[in-house]
Amino acid sequence: MTPELTALALAGLLQAVQFILFAVPANIELGPGYTSSARDRPPSRQLSTVTARLQRAMNNHFEGLILFTLAVLVVTLGDQSTPVTQTAAWTYLGARLLYIPAYALGLRPWRSAIWAVGFFATLTMIVASLL
Repeated sequence: MTPELTALALAGLLQAVQFILFAVPANIELGPGYTSSARDRPPSRQLSTVTARLQRAMNNHFEGLILFTLAVLVVTLGDQSTPVTQTAAWTYLGARLLYIPAYALGLRPWRSAIWAVGFFATLTMIVASLL
């Protein structure tokens, strides 16, 4: 398995961890009656600030994971794995790990800077695979 695919697999596991980090407190805060329902009406209670931030961080990773997956596939299927693409893949994963507490704690502007590191690492992989 290429280092990029390993990073992608770990990013998938990180997404599962993020889901758990959000889902457990959300179930406690909103109650299982609401969280197991079809959610046709708004909840009677709101999520706490940190739980809502964890939800947004999780959703943000779903979005970032789409582009990262594309980058890994282009690199892997194009047989373009290099030290640059490998470093970029691990940089993406590291940025996503740091992004969770940065978002949960409301660290501004660091949250956005960390996001940008992961985004540009992903773009680096795509561009490097074309060169």
